[in-house]
Amino acid sequence: MKEIRMVDLNGQHQKIHTLINNSIEGVINSTAFINGPEVKNFQKSLENYLNAKHVIPCGNGTDALQISLMSLCLRPGDEIITSDFTFIATSEVIAFLGLKPVFVDVEPGSFNISPDSIKKSLSPKTKVIVPVHLFGQCANMDEILNIAKENNLFVIEDTAQALGAEYSFSDGTKARAGTMGDIGTVSFFPSKNLGAYGDGGAIITNNDDLATKIRSIGNHGMEKRYYHNRIGVNSRLDSIQAAILNVKLKYLDEYNQSRQKAAAFYDKAFRNLDGITIPHRTNSSTHIFHQYTLTTEPELRDPLNAWLAQKGIPSMIYYPVPLHQQKVFSNYGYNNKKFQVTGSLSRRVISLPMHTELDKEQLDYIVSHIITFLNNHK
Repeated sequence: MKEIRMVDLNGQHQKIHTLINNSIEGVINSTAFINGPEVKNFQKSLENYLNAKHVIPCGNGTDALQISLMSLCLRPGDEIITSDFTFIATSEVIAFLGLKPVFVDVEPGSFNISPDSIKKSLSPKTKVIVPVHLFGQCANMDEILNIAKENNLFVIEDTAQALGAEYSFSDGTKARAGTMGDIGTVSFFPSKNLGAYGDGGAIITNNDDLATKIRSIGNHGMEKRYYHNRIGVNSRLDSIQAAILNVKLKYLDEYNQSRQKAAAFYDKAFRNLDGITIPHRTNSSTHIFHQYTLTTEPELRDPLNAWLAQKGIPSMIYYPVPLHQQKVFSNYGYNNKKFQVTGSLSRRVISLPMHTELDKEQLDYIVSHIITFLNNHK
């Protein structure tokens, strides 16, 4: 049996290495390393894939979030509502810009931000909602967009883990993750469903004015060369990464289907077992399984994590500490009672290997050892 990896980037690369090598060589031969034709080609390809008006490539997913917030003319102290159960990048940029992250609890099934918790956290200073489409499944965008409209708020979708997921609105219309709010942000970190061979990111919007501002902010505040209209940053997707991503984008749906197939295998094995709960699927969103995350009984999570390590099976805890409990945010004085679901999940979740190259032998091995563990702990 092949070594089991949390993410098998090498196995994925071997299947497309000729195309990748040719694309890299093309950039090197052209010497158009910054803002070359491959960047524009990838931008257009992703716009077509998402059916979005504007895709603005940038240096990474964190920059995408920061630049998006910078484009909204916010003031120090303005409040930005976001999920308590996610990676820190989403809230890190909020605090960095002198804004106030307002963490809210998540739904126990989907792990995504709770619309009811959003409503309870609204204040006159609230300006933006940043839902995170966690683990590959869209948040409840019907409710979130309604809340935003009723309260004149912006919505920035953090789509770092859900590129390719599709949301079905209650009126029957559908849209890709990242295209529903005012702005969507994407990370192309190598382990993402669409991963570069280094850092990369993009910003999505259907708003022409925001697109102009975002492009300017990401390029030192310039709209015309050497004429600086606003304070900006230097955040660009380099041509080599764009060339790689343009190859891999053609396979994204296939990659996501491979993950869904592996998830279905896990589901069938684990659905009726005591001690663990399989990931919940909402009726409104497809799930592309950036992570396959089980919820265990609290006393089983850490022993299961250790057992899997002994058997050569990698696993990860996403996320062991809620954001409101992180030392860096301790000055905000959050009350743990407001985050009952997040607190529970942080003690119970465990993510299994999930990638495009998992084969039946590996999946059988993973499943059998988890079942053995559970049988031993009845």
